[in-house]
Amino acid sequence: MTRTITVTGTGTAEAAPDLVTLSLGVETRRDTAAQAYQDAGSTAAAAVDALRRNGVADRDLRTSGLNLRADLVWVEGQGQKVTGYVASTTLVVRLRVPESAPAAIAAAVAAGGDGIRISGIEQGFTDAAAVTALAQDAAWQDAAERAGQYASRASARLGSVLSISQPPAGHGPVPLGGMVRASAAESVAIEGGESSVSASVTVEWELLEPLPTQQPG
Repeated sequence: MTRTITVTGTGTAEAAPDLVTLSLGVETRRDTAAQAYQDAGSTAAAAVDALRRNGVADRDLRTSGLNLRADLVWVEGQGQKVTGYVASTTLVVRLRVPESAPAAIAAAVAAGGDGIRISGIEQGFTDAAAVTALAQDAAWQDAAERAGQYASRASARLGSVLSISQPPAGHGPVPLGGMVRASAAESVAIEGGESSVSASVTVEWELLEPLPTQQPG
């Protein structure tokens, strides 16, 4: 019977982020559906134009979701009553120069006015592969060291690797208090610091008998 040992190692790598991903919500409430829809489009276009003037390329601008709904209230004796219409959409913006991100965001907020919401911001990497590779190397090293320690305590040594598995890793945006109204055009500093990428790996090794101890000649 082959003896084995299975160990999960974890590792983390840190680096300064070079990409800011911003989610801008556009929301307008008007008396008619047509007016709400039209004004939402105008607000989004104004914000996009401001971002372009601040160096954001078209490939880094994406519209996500479009919603037009009636705003309903309950009136005693009358049931539900339409009080207006709300149109909304989301702009997903990639800012590749973090230092200029505050000015670009401020320009979009000023252009969009009260129809703009800041729904989230995420700092990451343009090319996360290099940072991920460092985290994976650290995870492997952690697994190997743990396995070696356990094998030694079991009076054995590590043999061949029998299996390797890596669970998928993911992360979400860092929220800014949910959907918040951006009422000031002044820029807010975005502190970059360092962002971390974590990885884990599960490795199964064969356990071998320890090497014989050489007797002194």
